Amino acid sequence: MSAKDYVEKDYYKVLGVPKDATTAEIKKTYRKLAREFHPDANKGDVKAEDRFKDISEAYDVLSDDKRRKEYDEARALFGNGGYRAGGPQGGSFDFGDLFGGSPQGGGGVGDIFGGLFNRGGRQPQPRRGADVETEVTLAFEEAVDGATVPLRMTSQAACRPCSGTGAKAGTTPRVCPTCVGAGTVSRGQGAFALSEPCRDCKGRGMLVDDPCPVCHGSGRASSARTMQVRIPAGVQDSQRIRLKGKGAQGERGGQPGDLYVTVHVETHPVFGRKADNLTVTVPVTFPEAALGGTIEVPTLNGPSVKLKLPAGSANGLTLRARGKGATRKDGTRGDLLVTVEVVVPKHLEGEALEALEQYREATASDDPRAALFKAAEGA
Repeated sequence: MSAKDYVEKDYYKVLGVPKDATTAEIKKTYRKLAREFHPDANKGDVKAEDRFKDISEAYDVLSDDKRRKEYDEARALFGNGGYRAGGPQGGSFDFGDLFGGSPQGGGGVGDIFGGLFNRGGRQPQPRRGADVETEVTLAFEEAVDGATVPLRMTSQAACRPCSGTGAKAGTTPRVCPTCVGAGTVSRGQGAFALSEPCRDCKGRGMLVDDPCPVCHGSGRASSARTMQVRIPAGVQDSQRIRLKGKGAQGERGGQPGDLYVTVHVETHPVFGRKADNLTVTVPVTFPEAALGGTIEVPTLNGPSVKLKLPAGSANGLTLRARGKGATRKDGTRGDLLVTVEVVVPKHLEGEALEALEQYREATASDDPRAALFKAAEGA
C-alpha cells in the first residue's frame, strides 16, 4: 500500500465505529462484519469479498495501538480529506518526497509511520512439515533381504475441528498486522535486511482471537497413522534410514517433512553379519581337518552348499561361498564366510583311542613347539 492510499482511507468509517472507539468495541464490530461478509458465506460475491478485505485491513490497523496512533497522526497531518494534488497553499506537491525524507538525510514525515506503507499484500508463505523420528526392529532375515513393515506414528497435522485455521468454530483468524500475513519480517542492518520469523504470529501469518479448544490456536494437532514402509535389503543394525516426504504434513501447501527410521536387527542363532557378507562357524572333525574332504554348509535362505576343505586345514581357517551373503544396494549379494572349527573329542575308547595312540607314537619326532622355543631363545 502506498502512503497516499494509507491516509486516504478512513478505517473508522470502514468499520462504522467512532474515532474514540475502544479496542473492545472495534473487535466486536469487526467480528460481526467479518461473519457477514466472509467469502465462505458469500460465495461468488465479489463485492462482499472486497468488503471483507477492507474490513480486515481496517481492523489490522485500528486493533493495534501503535499502528492506530501512527494512522491517526497521518490523518491529522493531511486532514480528513486525505491527500490532494495541491499542497496546503495550492502549489505543486511531491507526496513521495515528503514521505521519503530530506536530501540531507532528515527523517521527514515518513519516520512517523515506521515503514507501515510497505506492509500488506503479502500472502502467508508455505511451511514445510516437521521431520519425524521412529524405530523399528527387524528379524535377521528381514534385514538381509529387505521387508515391508507397518509403522504406527504420531505426528502433527492440520487440526480437524478447525480445519487447520486455529480458530474456534464460527470464527476466523485475522491477518497478523506485524508481518501482514507473510509470516516473516525483515530487520534492516545497514545495507542489508535480514528476514526472520514473525514473533507475534510465530511465522503463521495469522492471529487467532478465539482459539480452537482442541489445538489451542496452533492449527495443528497430534495425528496417529499407520503406514507401510519398505526397509531396503542389506540394512544394518542401528542404521538410520531417511524416507523423503513421509514425515509430518506441511502447512498452507508446504512440503511434508521426512521420516527417519532407526533400524534394530535381531541376532541369529547361526549366522552373523560383516558388512555385505554373512558369517557362520562350521565344526569339522580332526580327520576332516587333517585329511581334507568336502563339507556341507547351511545358508540363510536356500539349500545348503558344499565346500572343499583342504588337507591340513587349521582351526580358524575361513572358506568362502560366493553369492550367499547379504543383498547389496545394487541387487547383488555378498559372500558367506565359513570359519572352520576343529572339534576335539572329549572321550576316546576302543579302536579310536588305540589308533590315536599309534598316531602319537608315529609323530613323536615332530615337535610342533620346537620353532616356538627356538624363536624365544633367539629373542
